[in-house]
Amino acid sequence: MGLTAYCFRLLVLLIFIGGLGAAIPLAAQVSDDTPFEDTPLDPDQPLADIPDFGVAWPDLDNPDEDMSADPEVSVDDVVSDQGVADSENLAEDAQASVDQDNLDEARDEVAGSRTTDILAESQYELVFTGLPEQLNDVFDTRFDALSALEQYQGDEANFAQIKRRAENDRELVERLLRIEGHYDAIVRTRFDNLDGGSDGKVTVVFDVAAGPQYRLDDITLDGLQKAAGDGPSRLRDVFGLQSGDVINSDEIITAQFELETAMSESGYPFAQTGEPELTIDHADRNGDLKINVAPGGQYNFGSIIMGDTSLFDPDHLQLIARFDRGDLYRRSDVEDLRRALIATGLVSTINIDPVVSPEPDMVDLTVNLTPAPLRTIAGEIGYGTGEGLRTEVSWEHRNFFPPEGLIRLAGVLATQEQAGSITYRRNNFRRRDNVLNGRVALSNVDRPAFAAQTFSVAANIERLSNLIYQKRWSWSAGIELLASQERDVVGENMRTNQQTFFIGALPATVTYDASDDLLDPKSGFRLSARVSPEASLQNGSFFYVRGQIDGSAYVPVSDKVVIAGRMRLGSIAGAGNNRIAPSRRLYSGGGGSVRGYGFQRIGPRDVNNDPVGGRSLAEFSLEARIRPNIFGGNFGIVPFIDAGNVYTDPIPDFSGLRYGAGLGVRYYSNFGPVRIDLGTPINPQPGDSRIAVYVSLGQAF
Repeated sequence: MGLTAYCFRLLVLLIFIGGLGAAIPLAAQVSDDTPFEDTPLDPDQPLADIPDFGVAWPDLDNPDEDMSADPEVSVDDVVSDQGVADSENLAEDAQASVDQDNLDEARDEVAGSRTTDILAESQYELVFTGLPEQLNDVFDTRFDALSALEQYQGDEANFAQIKRRAENDRELVERLLRIEGHYDAIVRTRFDNLDGGSDGKVTVVFDVAAGPQYRLDDITLDGLQKAAGDGPSRLRDVFGLQSGDVINSDEIITAQFELETAMSESGYPFAQTGEPELTIDHADRNGDLKINVAPGGQYNFGSIIMGDTSLFDPDHLQLIARFDRGDLYRRSDVEDLRRALIATGLVSTINIDPVVSPEPDMVDLTVNLTPAPLRTIAGEIGYGTGEGLRTEVSWEHRNFFPPEGLIRLAGVLATQEQAGSITYRRNNFRRRDNVLNGRVALSNVDRPAFAAQTFSVAANIERLSNLIYQKRWSWSAGIELLASQERDVVGENMRTNQQTFFIGALPATVTYDASDDLLDPKSGFRLSARVSPEASLQNGSFFYVRGQIDGSAYVPVSDKVVIAGRMRLGSIAGAGNNRIAPSRRLYSGGGGSVRGYGFQRIGPRDVNNDPVGGRSLAEFSLEARIRPNIFGGNFGIVPFIDAGNVYTDPIPDFSGLRYGAGLGVRYYSNFGPVRIDLGTPINPQPGDSRIAVYVSLGQAF
């Protein structure tokens, strides 16, 4: 037996010997034959049970015995830093340590009640009375996050545990009310249905006497007067809080943030503010607010200074920046430059810091960056019924021709296509977000619609969205030259022969994107138009114009359901269907068109039942993107219906539409949704498969 156990038992024995001496005669404690002072004490002798004591002796020899009632409740940055001296830091003070419950205190609390066993397990529910009506949802959110009662809601607990949790939450409610300006708030707890009631739950009631809201009296922004020009009055207006406003710690922190932001956007790169100091006067029920402000000097942008110029030099950074030398300093312009550098894909980490320039009233920017890996080997694989398997492998160097000059080598090996290409791409060409592209490609395509061996050279300049900057307006314009030997069906007897086409085109595209996401839009719409005047040399020269209009819209029905619709209209004017190269005609059907049908299988067909394409098309799609809260919300289902047709006339007449319907599955990964669609044609043409499967990255539209 340990020394601690021995001392404890000896102490208890002496207390009962002294305290119960009147009831238990000394003669009953020692015999007459053995003098008291000579009686040996056996420390291992078990203590006799004491009637009506009610609590078992603790086993002090067992160090693993858990005598705590609840685990510790931890709070991790649930409530924002109040920064107010007298209203206490809630995230720190609300740490609820629900450890050893005072069983004796709990016994006294319920003495005389109908509860016969305070250790009986029970459940509970929470009720508030007297809460001010003007409290917003933030109060509920904070209470739910910090409450010990809420944390263990649904777990069985004895009354002592419930009482201890309620006491912690009582203090929490008072602190939350002080955030809202109720500095005289009194909160009491009581318990109803101690016998469990009809539903077996104890009711924990918080009776709240909030009292009046305290208001701001004197507001001092010490140091703000050092701002230049009309800065003091303008920045004071930005701060916003006035004498007489309710003291609300959240609003004080918000006003401080707005002041800091306004200074950083007004030429003060080194502006700082101190912690708010709030002095409460309980007699007058108001408070004085003081914040120390150090604006620092007001500066304009100076030079960009770089230590490592291996990727690009300061001149290229100045080209990317949305500010010029001499413009008033704005922190948002600096952040925009940082994001633009990340968007290049060439930078791993970047730090941009303002430093005072040797020139008066100027601030330079020091840029320190770490290059990202510049070379990438990539591959992709896809499958579509009618298209078969398609694989592509590419190698690229994103800064082969500095600055930002990319070179990419790519090869395609597919069931119906084999191709190789070399691509040159220069980002931020002469202007931010302008991209210069050049491409040389050789391909062999063998599809039911046509077969073509093509050599092409193309170049264009474009301004497109990317994953960091989704632009409202984007456009591209360029030139394309190609020589193509293609299989076609000609003549009244529909005979097949090979023809060679030399084609020059001037394609241009403009897009307006009002959607909320580039890869997975949930609201908004998109509109785009494409026009391509083309000249063809084949049994003489002739001209025609290819045009296409696309539109899509996204309507959120609920948090889990988005209705998406798409429309496409296309036309070729200026030449007959048989004169236009088969690869330049319009086709419909497939995973990005009318699902349920094979790739390019919709429209007029030849004597071999192969599609021949046309000079106009019309397509429509409607789908419901449902993302239920199962499997972590990473999967969704998409029922859809599509329609479309191709016509030999330059204007679609919307007759004979082919319909396809089906169901899709989406896996929402970190880089975008992975799409698997299973469709079937509702009114198929001869030879159409009954089932079509499409696998790709991103939504269908």
